[in-house]
Parts: sequence; C-alpha cells; structure tokens
Amino acid sequence: MSHVRGYVSLMIASVWGVIAMNALGADLSKEKAPEITPFSLPGSEPFVFRKVNEVELRLHVVKPVGWKKGGSKVCLVSFFGGGWNNGTPERSIRWAKWAAEQGMVGIAPDYRTRDRMNGTPEDCVSDGRSAVAWVEAHSAELGINPHQVVVLGGSAGGHVAAWTAVTTAGPGKDDRAPQLQPIALVLLNPVTDTKVSGYGGPKRFNGDESRALACSVLDQMQTKMPPTIVFHATGDTTVPYANSVTFRDKMVSNGNHCELITFEGLGHSYNSSKYGEAGKAADQKTCEQMAVFLAGLGLIQPATTLPQ
Repeated sequence: MSHVRGYVSLMIASVWGVIAMNALGADLSKEKAPEITPFSLPGSEPFVFRKVNEVELRLHVVKPVGWKKGGSKVCLVSFFGGGWNNGTPERSIRWAKWAAEQGMVGIAPDYRTRDRMNGTPEDCVSDGRSAVAWVEAHSAELGINPHQVVVLGGSAGGHVAAWTAVTTAGPGKDDRAPQLQPIALVLLNPVTDTKVSGYGGPKRFNGDESRALACSVLDQMQTKMPPTIVFHATGDTTVPYANSVTFRDKMVSNGNHCELITFEGLGHSYNSSKYGEAGKAADQKTCEQMAVFLAGLGLIQPATTLPQ
C-alpha cells in the first residue's frame, strides 16, 4: 500500500506541477513587450531636441493646412502620461493632430521614462522644459509664435506640462528656468502634488521626502501662472481628484484664471476606451471644452473635432 500511496502522491505532485507551469506560462504570455521609442510617427515630422549622453530625444511635429516656414501659428505641445515610468509620444500625438485640425502646429515630445531610458521624475520634468524651450528657440523653423505656445499633458504628462510654466530652476540637475512661460496650460487628471498627499508620494522618489517636495507643482509654482483648464474625474484612485481641487483653488486665490471640469464617477484616464460610451462622451466633452477655452483666449476658432 505504501508504494500505491507514493505513486498517488507523485501523480498529484506532477499534476500540480503541470498546472503551475501552465499558470506560469499564462503569466509570461501576459507580460507586455518592452516599449519601443518611436523615431517617427505617421503624419508628423521628427526633430531631435535634446541629447543626454547616448540618448536622443525627439519631438514630433504636425503641421496644419496653410502652414509655412517663418509663419506665426499658435502651437500646442502635448505630453503623454505613464507615471514617469512608461509611455511614448504615440499616446500624445492624437492631441498634436487635434491641434493641427484647429489650425495650430501640434507637437508631441518624448522624455526619459524609467522603463525605456532609466529616467527619474526629475529627468521627465527637465526634458519637458527642454522640449518647450527648443520649440520656442526654433519658432521660425516651426512656423509658430514663440509667445503663443499652449502646453497640454495628461497624468504624469500633466506634471511635466505644469512644470513648463514654473519660472524657477527645476528639481533636476542643470534644469534651468524657462525664458518664456506657455500662454496657457491644459491638464488632464494631472499630477500636481507629489508629496504624501498626492500621487505616489516619497516612495516614487526612493523614499526621499525632499525630492518629492521639490517636484511638487503645488509647492514650487510661483504666484503668476498661465490661464489653465483642468479636467479630472471624481472616482480617480490613481491621482486624487482632491489634488486638482486644491490646485484650482490655489491658482484662483493667486489671481490666476483656472477652470476645473469635473467628471462624476469616472476614474483615472477618464476619457479612455476602458470606460466605454461614458469615456467616449467624456473625451468629446474634453475636446469641446478645450476648444472653448482656447477660443476664449483668442488662440483658435471654436471647434469640436474629436482627435482620432
């Protein structure tokens, strides 16, 4: 009987081993392939705006109908999100194309994320500010007015976008203060607070509270900021909706124009396909309100074109 029990035990162990291996195989099959840095994107023209050691950072330019070199078009620069960890300009090129449909020059820059380039949040901020500075310095080549640059960003990209309007030196090494502020900011569920009360807190900065504080837009922005529109959903469990309320209130108390468009019940990336028809409707409303906001500043004509 002992040899029978041993045989049964061996069979059970083998079965569980197969199950475990199948489960492992399933898990491995679900692993995402490494992100690839795009050197070009359909419908746009790439430019290298910064070199850091061996890394070349590109931005992707979408030109509107009637564009000409030496022109003075309004420009919209759009930054992708991804928690400073992932993402590429493939996520933000849609807003650059939307901008071109409104008659603006649309630009989607890259920056050093952790997964692709071992970047830190400070690197992301520095690269974003460098991208906008490059755009302004090459305004004639891009056919834009350097004093009419709108900066947009979603999630961590909103953090990068907001920092392009901060007129002091940045939190990273050799991150100089910008010479020009954007004419306006468009922020989608943005990271504005990087302390314990905000997105991730010090754990995103290797437990260093001083780094988290130095990266916090709420704590580092000056009194005068560009006109800003913020979009955020109340059910966001990634970037607290309360942070955008606090940001809006501080902006307004400092005498700035800041609107907060709220989406009830939806979560982070409220305008994405994961929310089905509700997300689609939120995306449409975002486009409409963006157009109204920019038209109110005299930058575009009202439009409601949905980016593809």
